[in-house]
Amino acid sequence: MNKIYEKIERCCKYIRKKTDFVPEIAIVLGSGLGDYAESANVKIELTIPYSDISGFPVSTVSGHRGQFVFGTVNGVKTVIMQGRVHFYEGYDITDVVLPVRLMGMLGAKVLFLTNAAGGINENFQCGDFMLITDQISSLVKSPLIGENIDKLGVRFPDMSEIYDRDLADIIRKSAKEININLKEGVYIQTTGPQFESPAEIRAFKAIGADAVGMSTACEAIAAKHMGMNICGISCITNMAAGISKSPISHIEVSETADRVADDFKRLLTEAIENISDYLNTKQ
Repeated sequence: MNKIYEKIERCCKYIRKKTDFVPEIAIVLGSGLGDYAESANVKIELTIPYSDISGFPVSTVSGHRGQFVFGTVNGVKTVIMQGRVHFYEGYDITDVVLPVRLMGMLGAKVLFLTNAAGGINENFQCGDFMLITDQISSLVKSPLIGENIDKLGVRFPDMSEIYDRDLADIIRKSAKEININLKEGVYIQTTGPQFESPAEIRAFKAIGADAVGMSTACEAIAAKHMGMNICGISCITNMAAGISKSPISHIEVSETADRVADDFKRLLTEAIENISDYLNTKQ
């Protein structure tokens, strides 16, 4: 058996010893959303720290708590990643996407990705939310390199529609319902951990990117490979190098993410409820 698949199975068996909870939606919380699981809309049934799962990658970035939260968001069964792991932390790319694959194996049909990103599109400003409509992942090692895991998906998966159009429409509707201005665009992932140079940002803009970050795209590829339906929102926490007139810092990213966190949580909650209603109509 494939060693990567064996590792996912071991993690899954550990969680199944703790709970038989089957999530409808899997959520990855980006910067500024770390305390979402403690909000009034979330009823927690169980938390499992990543460090309790043998061989599981552990978040090392400040603000990424590092645990799974199983519970309901206004009645919708969800599994929430409080903190993701990044390629720049030194993990193999297959470990970076292991949590997403695990949540899919636990039963989640929808993956809702969130992140903090730098704005490349000059029509954006700090604090905007961007619906991810497509992505560029060519700068990061693909999580599908190596022996294909046939139990998860096909060798050459189609990526024509990584971000589900129906889910995107639901998020647009959700934003409109609660009067949140939602931008749209293409997200590009870099390896990090350094921020990008102005020349790199000009190149990214030329190939069609609207926002840049150090996560998400590889997770979306792994999820798409195994047949999950994917949606995503970026919080534009800073304008990218060369567009911003001042040096970029993680402090600026965190401060902006915290400033708009309440609106981000409202949008996330509204979208989750509407996505669940949509899924129920398809059954």
